[in-house]
Amino acid sequence: MKSILLHVDGDQCFEARMQVALDLARAGGGHITCLQSVSYEVFAPGDFYGNAMAAAMPRIKEAAAELRAKVEEDLSNEDVSWEWRFQYGMAETRLLEQSSLHDVILVGPHDIGEEGMRGPSAMAGELAIKAPAPVLIVPGDTKRLNTRAPVLVAWNGTAESCVAMRESLPLLALSNKVYLATVAEPGEQERFEFPVSEAAKYLERHGIKAEVVEIPPGKASIADTLFSAAEMRECGVLVMGAYGHSRLAEMLMGGVTRRVLSNPKIPVLLAH
Repeated sequence: MKSILLHVDGDQCFEARMQVALDLARAGGGHITCLQSVSYEVFAPGDFYGNAMAAAMPRIKEAAAELRAKVEEDLSNEDVSWEWRFQYGMAETRLLEQSSLHDVILVGPHDIGEEGMRGPSAMAGELAIKAPAPVLIVPGDTKRLNTRAPVLVAWNGTAESCVAMRESLPLLALSNKVYLATVAEPGEQERFEFPVSEAAKYLERHGIKAEVVEIPPGKASIADTLFSAAEMRECGVLVMGAYGHSRLAEMLMGGVTRRVLSNPKIPVLLAH
């Protein structure tokens, strides 16, 4: 992944995703685009005329400048190619605009200002659905990304899982082991639109030999089952298709993507 788009914000997870961006850049000789945005579209309750926001804006700009100075100083000591882009507007909008000429987008597991809350990141979900590049969600406790570590690809035979696997090829090529994991009852895979055997053949054409892992569903959710399978195999990344059902259906009834985004245990690469 040569062109890496990194969301810059002062949240608790930023250091983790910056480290992952550095690891990706070093592994593939890539370039990091640091995108920092300041939104002027935030309003306080009852602030009908925007007075509170107008008063707060100078401090918001000052904090953004302080963060930029710190991050640029840190990056100046690193052995990777990088650049800085500052824009006004909502972060998800600016990231989406810049994503067309990038290979991956790095974001945190929480929306801005919602750290500590349990729930899927609306920004990550929006980018996963709309962006032409895959989204890598990096939890705050991630120390580094060992690009040689095994990768678990969640396979459910949908077009979304196909897209996610295809978009992750540069990452899979670096890994020393790739697992294609299905969570289904015996015989259920026969109804997959794309059988896991076809996925394995596709990877083999790209010089990647994958081990198929068939996991019977248990009492745990599919999301927890996938994370457990990844942890057992010491995987560094979970790859999966985003929102195989409609996003509204997942919001109303729950779903694998929603549960994975709510509490990611390891970095998760999503594509739709």
